[in-house]
Amino acid sequence: MRRWLSIWFLPAHSVVLMCLVLCLAMTACQQDVVSGDTTMRLTFSHDSLLFDTVFTEMGSSTKRMMVYNDNPNALLIDRVEMKKGEVFFINLDGENQLENLRDITLRGGDSLFLFVRADIDPLSSDNPVLLEDTITFHVNGKAQHIYLQAYGQDVEVIRSPEKFVQRDNLWLNSKKPYLIFDTLVVAGRLSIDPGATLYMHTGSMIYVYGSLSAKGTKDKPIVIRGDRMDMLFDSVPYRVASGQWNGLYLVHLSDGAQPKYELNYIDVLSGSIGIYAMSENADRRPKMTLSNARIHNHSIYGLVLQNIDAEVVNTEISNCASYCVYLAGGQHHFVHNTIASYFGYPYTTINIHNNILREDVAAVYINNLSKNKAPTNSSFYNCIITGARKNNIVVATPLPHYYEGRFEGNYLYADSLPESFARNNVYASDSDTVVFRNIYYLSKEYKYYDFQLDSLSPARGIADSIVAKDYPADRLGNLRKQKPDAGCYEYIDVK
Repeated sequence: MRRWLSIWFLPAHSVVLMCLVLCLAMTACQQDVVSGDTTMRLTFSHDSLLFDTVFTEMGSSTKRMMVYNDNPNALLIDRVEMKKGEVFFINLDGENQLENLRDITLRGGDSLFLFVRADIDPLSSDNPVLLEDTITFHVNGKAQHIYLQAYGQDVEVIRSPEKFVQRDNLWLNSKKPYLIFDTLVVAGRLSIDPGATLYMHTGSMIYVYGSLSAKGTKDKPIVIRGDRMDMLFDSVPYRVASGQWNGLYLVHLSDGAQPKYELNYIDVLSGSIGIYAMSENADRRPKMTLSNARIHNHSIYGLVLQNIDAEVVNTEISNCASYCVYLAGGQHHFVHNTIASYFGYPYTTINIHNNILREDVAAVYINNLSKNKAPTNSSFYNCIITGARKNNIVVATPLPHYYEGRFEGNYLYADSLPESFARNNVYASDSDTVVFRNIYYLSKEYKYYDFQLDSLSPARGIADSIVAKDYPADRLGNLRKQKPDAGCYEYIDVK
């Protein structure tokens, strides 16, 4: 009795501390007591996992989820099973053998890590195949399920132990996607069918020393993009990250035959460089037609033309860390294009560019100063040229009044150009002017850059109608109005 009475004469803080220790001890004991209550259940961070396209013979990235016991008592996981166990493979808290996933005690308030990956054998199918399985946890006579799905895709792999693959001529069809691991060099003609998709592995690139024919259609565009199909962060797919592959290079050597580059409905996405075309011969310049294309999200340049004659129509060139368009040598005719430079901070709420910072350069740079290049005469009609900096156009020419290019019917966020070659353009008043639907990447809100016109856009109805008659439809196939809009997208009321 004397021992119990002595507690009451302890200091108050000591009594509180002792009570706290006793409560913690009782709670800890409760957490270790296995309950057979059938109403107690596990909870999962996800009740299903969906893997996007998984290339056969490559395997997927590993997805992670959590298994929680939110109950005060411990639960005994009798066993963990998979319905098939042929495509998906799991690792539960370090154990990856299903036969060993038995009699697992999960303390009250504790959790386990569950890792899942997909590894798919060739499917003998040109189209993606949906594959499914189920993970089942058996606890106290009850079964709880996690559902798994993946789209398996056979691919044509282009790779070599030497990291260098050369072809004299190459035809890429649309039956299966291509997975290009290495540097692909085509000495002659490269032909790409409508609907073809080229997945580019990290560090890969394509060099074409002859002609290029890549003529997709609105319904069957050609796509060149990185091969990562997983997530960069929980709410950020890897497809939005720039710099995933090196670029498409079109090279004309001085002694080579004069090539032609024909590109239509082609999306070139998320590389270091989109399209880099150059000729060593200033007099015998290759000719390029680039129409209805999208060159987007590159960590250096979008479109570079050096000693190239080009017509660029109905094309979006957007979000490059350096120049979206760089022109040096040649005759260039740009009509109804949207050139928008909003790469990186503050136009994305999360780092999706591998810490690459946007250079403080114009969206469009026209270099007519180089002595080893042909004269540069670049004309822009009915285009939008805008971006993060105040001046998005630089025309570097020795005598502006004798410059032979033209700017007419454009919406420009730039310093005023000389009237000798720039007339009937609309200049932005300030950076806050709303031109597009969305110039930000907001990961939590799942809003991605959208360079179609906003209803209040000052680019609406300002284009030269005479020029527009030769281009009656925009990049998406929408017919242009009697008073057409500048850029590659005609405004469409989405209400």
